[in-house]
Amino acid sequence: MQENWWHIRTAAVLRKVYVNGPIGTERLAAEFGGSKDRRAKPYKAVKGSRSIIRHVLQQLEATELVAADKNRGRMITPKGQSLLDNVARAVMKGLASKDPELSKYY
Repeated sequence: MQENWWHIRTAAVLRKVYVNGPIGTERLAAEFGGSKDRRAKPYKAVKGSRSIIRHVLQQLEATELVAADKNRGRMITPKGQSLLDNVARAVMKGLASKDPELSKYY
């Protein structure tokens, strides 16, 4: 079960870098944060774990899907963009085969 969680989180981080990049670990932690229950007071936004995000980004850099820029944050590489585009195309093709109305988008 933990492996599935890790793969899902890695894919989510890669997608966030693709959509919002260049992006740093602080902003990604805010994206994956949640709300803190403060009892009688209103809930307040909290950041997610930067340790997990850093580890995921290091793995994505090792596979050359993400590149680091010291001043701007992490950016998607052409290899990473191609991977995500191909996955999106495959998903859309699968959906189009089930629903003929979606075939115009493929």
